[in-house]
Amino acid sequence: MSVPLHVTSGPYAPPVAARELTAVSADGARLHVEVHGPADGTPVPTVVLAHGWTCSTAFWAAQIRALAADHRVVAYDQRGHGRSPANPLCSADALADDLEAVLAATLAPGEKAVIAGHSMGGMTVFAAASRPAFQEHAAAVLLCSTGSSRLVAESTVVPLRAGRLRTGLTGRVLGSRAPLGPVTPVARRILKYATMGPGSSPAMVEACARIVHACPRAVRHAWSRVLDTLELDHAVRELRMPVEVIVGTADRMTPPVHARALVAALPNCIGSHELLGLGHMTPVEAPELVTARIRALAATYATVKEGA
Repeated sequence: MSVPLHVTSGPYAPPVAARELTAVSADGARLHVEVHGPADGTPVPTVVLAHGWTCSTAFWAAQIRALAADHRVVAYDQRGHGRSPANPLCSADALADDLEAVLAATLAPGEKAVIAGHSMGGMTVFAAASRPAFQEHAAAVLLCSTGSSRLVAESTVVPLRAGRLRTGLTGRVLGSRAPLGPVTPVARRILKYATMGPGSSPAMVEACARIVHACPRAVRHAWSRVLDTLELDHAVRELRMPVEVIVGTADRMTPPVHARALVAALPNCIGSHELLGLGHMTPVEAPELVTARIRALAATYATVKEGA
């Protein structure tokens, strides 16, 4: 009997989408897209969710469940992740192309949505920042646990002093081609150490482990190479809409140094939140807070389209 790719009960079990569709990116890559929310055409604000490396739409289950009653929530699988087929082209530009394709497929012309990106999803936002389609549709942005450069050099997953040795070992760990295998107690402990705060509940760890272990190892490796050399500092300054930044103080993947650099560089940063003791998986570790920040941004900045 096969093990489900995500948990099937509790707050982290993905809700059923009101509608599913396929967005086609500039190079022909096909992206699985889910739309949640009122199915009767009720005019509500729209939120677009972009998940991180090795994750899927299931990562946003808690936010989708909480917001879908009075928002239209669009979530999509990054190429090669979840139900989006793998594609040989993996690059920051491809991330931007994919987000543009999702926005074009789900938003009306001129419609303004809140866009939330976690980890590689935040990097997707940076890559798309200067794109006309992104600027047309992004009312405000929430950046969760992300950075724009020096991702491997600043990571503290390997518990050594910063320097060439730590950077090299971190690159090997994150870029490993080895299969993750089944979700065992040892696998849960490793994932919790690397990506979550020490106070994360077993339900949180289980939800994240199921999602991460479901990512194909070839996809995981291909995107690790992109993240290893990512340099998007210049793009951060293109985000001129209101932006909030969230990071956990115990984040080993993208430590708070990244969030602080973003806050300093963003033209219109309207809020910064360092969450004590939380790790990299902030939407799972602090679901209520992340949801509340998305809701507040949508109430203030998103436009509402009749019949959306």
